[in-house]
Amino acid sequence: MSKLMLFILLTWLIGNPWIAVIILLAVLYFIDRRFIGVFPSISRPFKRYRNISKLRQQLSLSPFDVSAKRELAGLLLERKKYKEALALLEEVRDYSESSAEYWDDLGTATIGLGRLDEGEAMKLQAIRLNERVRYGQPYLTLALAFKETNPEKALVYVGKYGEIQSSSSEACYLLGSLYRSLGRKEEANQAFQESIAVYRSLPKFKKRHERKWAVRSYFSSLFV
Repeated sequence: MSKLMLFILLTWLIGNPWIAVIILLAVLYFIDRRFIGVFPSISRPFKRYRNISKLRQQLSLSPFDVSAKRELAGLLLERKKYKEALALLEEVRDYSESSAEYWDDLGTATIGLGRLDEGEAMKLQAIRLNERVRYGQPYLTLALAFKETNPEKALVYVGKYGEIQSSSSEACYLLGSLYRSLGRKEEANQAFQESIAVYRSLPKFKKRHERKWAVRSYFSSLFV
């Protein structure tokens, strides 16, 4: 009701309902980015594009810069440019085989190209080199990768992620989603409720990152 009244007020003040809608959406976006964090950042893709351009230029001048290639590959993975990222990572393989982060990125690119088993092996190699690499992110990626094709395996991986991220609303949310896909509604609801409880127990500085998962868990629990 308050949003409707605000919309009516803006329309009356401005005289154009479309502009009023744009202003209202902008206000909601600002509030979300400041206090909730469900909506994605608008500025991040532009920053990433600028960084990619700078790294491409750097590599044109210094084509054997290993760190620049790995950084560029990481940014390309964020854009889901898996083929190009994989090519860059393969170029620096001889210099990076002792790096858990390298194997994690290599696995992400390979999984992104649909080669799940091969990518899984690379992710597990990253974990062998450093069990807590990137705070358990390889386990989370594997859980998402196998969510549709092998939910039981995905449950194992999300459980391992939860062991590292014991105070993670995201892990509980994913666990609930997996249980729901398996038709285990009671366990799904328990996981969603646990996600909300974990969020409420977090210190203030950690709630910003976990808030969107608690919100998603809340709405998911309504439709289990």
